[in-house]
Amino acid sequence: MSNSTTTEAPPESHDASLSHGLKQRHLSMIALGGVIGAGLFVGSSSGIATAGPGILLSYALVGTLVVLVMRMLGEMSAANPTSGSFSAHADRALGPWAGFSIGWLYWFFWVVVLAVEATAGAKILEGWIPAVPQWGWALIVMVVLTATNLASVGSYGEFEFWFAGIKVVAIAAFIVVGGLAVFGLLPGVDSEQAGLANLTEHGGFLPNGAGAILTGVLLVVFSFMGSEIPTLAAGESEDPQRAVTKATNSIIWRIAVFYLGSIFVVVALLPWDAQSIVDQGSYVAALDSLGIANAGQIMNFIVLTSVLSCLNSGLYTASRMAFSLGERGDAPKAFARTTSRGVPRTAILVSVVFGFVAVFFNYEFPDSVFLFLVNSSGAVALFVWLVICFSQLRMRRIIQAEAPERLVVRMWLFPYLTWAAAAVIVFVLGYMLTDTEHNGRTTVLLSLLVAALVLVVAVVKQRVAARKALAGRD
Repeated sequence: MSNSTTTEAPPESHDASLSHGLKQRHLSMIALGGVIGAGLFVGSSSGIATAGPGILLSYALVGTLVVLVMRMLGEMSAANPTSGSFSAHADRALGPWAGFSIGWLYWFFWVVVLAVEATAGAKILEGWIPAVPQWGWALIVMVVLTATNLASVGSYGEFEFWFAGIKVVAIAAFIVVGGLAVFGLLPGVDSEQAGLANLTEHGGFLPNGAGAILTGVLLVVFSFMGSEIPTLAAGESEDPQRAVTKATNSIIWRIAVFYLGSIFVVVALLPWDAQSIVDQGSYVAALDSLGIANAGQIMNFIVLTSVLSCLNSGLYTASRMAFSLGERGDAPKAFARTTSRGVPRTAILVSVVFGFVAVFFNYEFPDSVFLFLVNSSGAVALFVWLVICFSQLRMRRIIQAEAPERLVVRMWLFPYLTWAAAAVIVFVLGYMLTDTEHNGRTTVLLSLLVAALVLVVAVVKQRVAARKALAGRD
């Protein structure tokens, strides 16, 4: 992966020292599961309470943005699939400072996510088996998934295949059963409250005004993080270009079905202001409204599966980003070393150690250190998407000049939609600065602080390298 932007053709698609043990079925399910995060199940209730049925527009707006960003990333990754994905593309298109900064910020994001998800999973497991304390369950979950990732990329893929499979089947069943109830086609089930009238009664489709749509955007945008994982995993697949192309082309229907479809069912089954949505969570409340027995436990199992899937993918993603940074000289070279099975063991272990440290902070200093970690990584998703936009603007010209046959996926209406997506992301970041009710301002300011610190390190590192190169010539 060269930092040059003019002279050499894009490298071959495989990362040389990583295994290529991910099968097409693994990639397909990783792509499906990547857009169904635990945040969809857990966080949607606050969005519904804020925007009412209009939350559908919030999800549609963010979903459209994600589709555009994924199309840009798909264009670059199909031309050069690599475990560094957008960080490697930014390195080549914008310069080493960009690849360094966004790569480390993304790694930081997923390390914090490991702690959040491990704690969420531990709470569910402690509720089922209270003999084991919550911290014990967090430790067990982290150790098991670390072992899975250390074994081989194939074992990661196999675990993720089943975790994602359970999520996909569960949410598809929810949409089908709930949809039948909404239209009165589900016999033997108590669904008196269900109906399309819930979309317009109880204050109308936008009971809290049109401005609530934007507030809803802030609440749901982070549940889409993970859509980019297939482009990182493609570098370890048997046919990277095909994997990226397929994942990119299917993102539209995946978001439409799993996000818009399931949220539509929730707000049609229940009035948006039903107290049960706040008390139980949107999906549990929806299942309860149908009279389905043990709805809470069923949803706990699905959420646990989502949490384990997110943990599994988070550890994989963080370690592959660390591997790519090591490969490019932006992290210790040990990060780029692999075992005989093609597993970047050091990158995995370093990532999980920092994950354990974050878990410790969550238990010991939840309202200070850990809160800072969560807030300071919160806007990283938007930073990543913005970098993808600017990278694609530059990378299109590079690929067209050097290897136009690699443009098998093309961004629509280039460059107009790319600029439009970038403008929307900047607008959302700016709007977050006005949001004091949901911590939007704190999240952006702390994330910008961390980003600025990383950027300073990147610039200093680049200048030191340039001086060494000049000294070497003399």
